[in-house]
Amino acid sequence: DRDTDKKRIEELLEENMVLEIAQKQSMNESAHLGWELEQLAKSTDLADSEKSFVFELNECASSRILKLEKDNQSLQNTIQELRDASLTSRESSLKFVELEKENQQLSKKIEKLQNQIEKEKQSNQDLETLSEELIKDKEQLQVVMETLKADKDRQIKDLKQENDHL
Repeated sequence: DRDTDKKRIEELLEENMVLEIAQKQSMNESAHLGWELEQLAKSTDLADSEKSFVFELNECASSRILKLEKDNQSLQNTIQELRDASLTSRESSLKFVELEKENQQLSKKIEKLQNQIEKEKQSNQDLETLSEELIKDKEQLQVVMETLKADKDRQIKDLKQENDHL
């Protein structure tokens, strides 16, 4: 039974390590996306209002990412505590079963956090797309306004000429 318990504990430790690696990769991807958003905001030549809009989007995404990273850190600490506890509880199979359940719960929490990170990435992409569309709409409206202004100026000139002629 002890050998079986030891093997199972080793398997769980390996599984935890794999989950930690996946979690770190997810955190790195989130940080990279935040960095890309910052670079995009810096590289574009937007008006002040557009820059503040992108900045607000970036701040919102960054705060969400920081919250998720804190949750991830908390889970890592709990995983480490579980590892320490599993090493000292090899003699008790009841304790082992309890730790296994906690490990499953932590795995579910990690999966939920990874899903949240994916949702945040998608949300950031949607907001970025919306920002780009708004910028295009603004540019189109400016072109229409310039055209209307030119037409108005031309009509005024024509009317003045007609008035002078009369």
